[in-house]
Amino acid sequence: MSPRVTLRILGLLLMLFSLTLLPPILISWLFGDGVWEAFAFALAITAATGALLYVPNRRARKELRTRDGFVITVMFWSVLGLFGSLPLMLASDPALSWTDAVFESFSGLTTTGATVITGIDLLPDSIRYYRQQLQWLGGMGIVVLAVAILPTLGIGGMQLYRTEIPGPLKDSKLTPRITETAKALWYIYAALTLACFLAYWAAGMHWFDALGHSFSTVAIGGFSTYDASIGYFDSATIELICVFFMIVSSISFGLHFAVWREKRIRHYLADPEFRFFVGFLLLLSLISIVTLLITQTNDDFTALRHGLFESVSIATTAGFGVADFSTWPGALPFLLFVAAFVGACSGSAGGGIKVVRILLILKQGMREVVRLIHPNAVISIKIGKVRITDNVAQAVWGFFSVYVMLFLLMLIGLLATGLDQVTAWSAVGAALNNLGPGLGDVANDYGDIPALAKWILVAAMVLGRLEIFTVLVLFTPAFWRR
Repeated sequence: MSPRVTLRILGLLLMLFSLTLLPPILISWLFGDGVWEAFAFALAITAATGALLYVPNRRARKELRTRDGFVITVMFWSVLGLFGSLPLMLASDPALSWTDAVFESFSGLTTTGATVITGIDLLPDSIRYYRQQLQWLGGMGIVVLAVAILPTLGIGGMQLYRTEIPGPLKDSKLTPRITETAKALWYIYAALTLACFLAYWAAGMHWFDALGHSFSTVAIGGFSTYDASIGYFDSATIELICVFFMIVSSISFGLHFAVWREKRIRHYLADPEFRFFVGFLLLLSLISIVTLLITQTNDDFTALRHGLFESVSIATTAGFGVADFSTWPGALPFLLFVAAFVGACSGSAGGGIKVVRILLILKQGMREVVRLIHPNAVISIKIGKVRITDNVAQAVWGFFSVYVMLFLLMLIGLLATGLDQVTAWSAVGAALNNLGPGLGDVANDYGDIPALAKWILVAAMVLGRLEIFTVLVLFTPAFWRR
């Protein structure tokens, strides 16, 4: 371990993060909402803390090892989540407690989209903007982490990287150097954000709303500048734009890079994860629309709009809303919520278990069925034309097993705080899958649940966002042995 190097990097990251508080200050001055002082104080505290960590250790330079990478990755999200809560605590409106401010900050940075705030429409404009910016920064951080950083930390090594990024990039990194990879991903992410902003603006959104919603849409976050979310605009055009960019942003950014670099759109169609993901969304949307029509919950056009939007929003773990899906008839709310466990594609800003893992689990299940019929057969698992080794398959099952155990432990923890079963189950699922909205008492917001439940959910957000093992490895004795 290299504590001084770790502190130097964290100090540098904090000083860089403090600069992201300048845009909210500008928004506050522009709209005259009187909250700029809260952001200025937060900037000063964050920058000063970063300097205190960086300056004494500025000459500490040493090649980072795998263990250093794990510590820095977890500390990065934990520290930024805590310091990101400062403006929300210091501002007189919404005047959040420490617990609520930390919950909102972590929800933003992990792109979960769960909120403890009501009356978002009436908040100061700089606060409304800041929430959206948190998600945008978190979304970009997740993409770089998933595609450029985690593979180098030894989490399955390049073998897991090939599992996470199937298709044309399976045999190599996007570019030879991580910095170049991160830069390429930034370009794609920024280009998508700009395109989304212009589309929203052209569809009739005010530039402020278009900017805020482009941030949270491309980040697959779900925060909105209104309590009614995308439903506030009541526009089929805006909803279609949102659906398009939710789907695009839920596809592996590594795949986007390959298509952009080689100018070959067929890379999308050749990717088995992409095909499964699109087929899954189509089937889910069809079930939702047909159910709403059969039960006469909505008229034909509204059923089409709401069924498509909510299916894509929940399945991609974005969590935007145009209707309260928790009140829909039959098993539909449960079906949609379970779809979020599948989640988005690997290497995207979306949450969930990830489509490629679900694909592997399904193929392994089918292999075991065939083995019952042909016990001596040698059956390999393939994703597309790529043979998956047993080590990778076991790693996926290991991830799934730990995921289920953590889910049950946190569910018991939330039940112990006094929440009912539906609320507790959906709250843990929404946090661990970085979805946001749940069922029961957390269908709209998380403001009324106990403080202990909120801290458990903060842990769930971080675990889900960092792929579980990245965090859990720090709690193993073997990690700290020399």
